[in-house]
Amino acid sequence: MDTLLLWDIDGTVLASGGSGMAALRAGLHNAFGIDRPLDDIDFAGRTDRWIIRQIFARTGHEYNEANLTRLAEAYFAELPARLSATSRVLPGVEAALERAAASGYLNALLTGNLVAGAKIKLDHHGLWSRFAFGAFANDSETRDELGPHALQRARTHLGRDIPPQRVFVIGDTPHDVACGRVIGARTITVNTGYSSRESLVAAAPDLLIENLAAEAEAFFAFIAA
Repeated sequence: MDTLLLWDIDGTVLASGGSGMAALRAGLHNAFGIDRPLDDIDFAGRTDRWIIRQIFARTGHEYNEANLTRLAEAYFAELPARLSATSRVLPGVEAALERAAASGYLNALLTGNLVAGAKIKLDHHGLWSRFAFGAFANDSETRDELGPHALQRARTHLGRDIPPQRVFVIGDTPHDVACGRVIGARTITVNTGYSSRESLVAAAPDLLIENLAAEAEAFFAFIAA
């Protein structure tokens, strides 16, 4: 039976070490001449479009496509150099992607990143080509609306539907759990991001693991069940 794994990026596949926020701050300076801390914005599990809306609300800029594109492009320009200093693939992820593909599972993305940012981050580690397609912040500002886009692309990719019980949303925040529930998917949370373990437990994912290196067997046994 077809099995679809929908992977988040930041905190799930990659640990950026703050490179994304640093690139966004630099982009804000380069595009708008503004220097301000962004620590008052809760980035975890949010989409880039949502984050940019919060930035503009704090700086007094109008949130429109022109300003969004201006800031996003400045952010993309800064991102590669910042990644070189701090970004790493989280433990067990590459092996899990390889094992999933070898098992006939379909790896795809469900991420709050804009497409260009996702590609830069994953290409930096040679991982972009591991994912057949994705749903991104380009599709919606609201993370809970991304799942249906991922399912539609899976349908186009395969030429058929995948039953919800064979769709797994893999993330590191309560927002990942919530967006998985919207599409009736099963949810797997890894405790490798910025969310506290307590908040992950409270979100009640179908499976909670510490990381993919230590608990790969539990991860794949849950998918295969």
